[in-house]
Amino acid sequence: MEHELHLTGDAGADALLSSDPLALMIGMLLDQQVAMETAFAGPKKIADRMGRDRLDAAEIAGQAPEAFAELFSQTPAVHRFPGAMAKRVQALCGAIVSEYGGRADAVWTEGGPDGKEVLKRLKALPGYGDQKAKIFLALLGKQMGARPEGWREAAGAYGEDGARRSIADVVDDQTLNEVRETKKAMKAAAKAKKS
Repeated sequence: MEHELHLTGDAGADALLSSDPLALMIGMLLDQQVAMETAFAGPKKIADRMGRDRLDAAEIAGQAPEAFAELFSQTPAVHRFPGAMAKRVQALCGAIVSEYGGRADAVWTEGGPDGKEVLKRLKALPGYGDQKAKIFLALLGKQMGARPEGWREAAGAYGEDGARRSIADVVDDQTLNEVRETKKAMKAAAKAKKS
């Protein structure tokens, strides 16, 4: 593997994320309202339950929605909101098929886009808002070697070198804990500001 990620604490899940751009995109999509490592372990659960070594956007998009939601609901569930997240994953895969020929990495490689363009493409995908798109762009640049011109600026604070703001900064247990502490402090500051 050219770029070896350590996001989940599970060697198999991390290997899939490191080698399969679609798995990485799905992990980012799942990263909400669950622990980061749970979200990024989701693609491996999906692949295992589909009997695959890699994920295929066309295959996922073509699944019967009820069957795919059932796959998400099996114990342990892929996400705490299995039905809603199964729909989002299928919508993401459908967009990757229709817009990028089924190749997730084409989002950041096709046509040699700069950082602003990659951010724009990510934000146009189902389930990727501004913050999620910036975090994913930072993850690509910091850990996957995908560094289009201007990627740090486009990723905003998430692109800062040495930051501990998001999954883009997690390389081991220590950095995972540092990211958690930063998030906790940011939530406390936001809460205090509201008071």
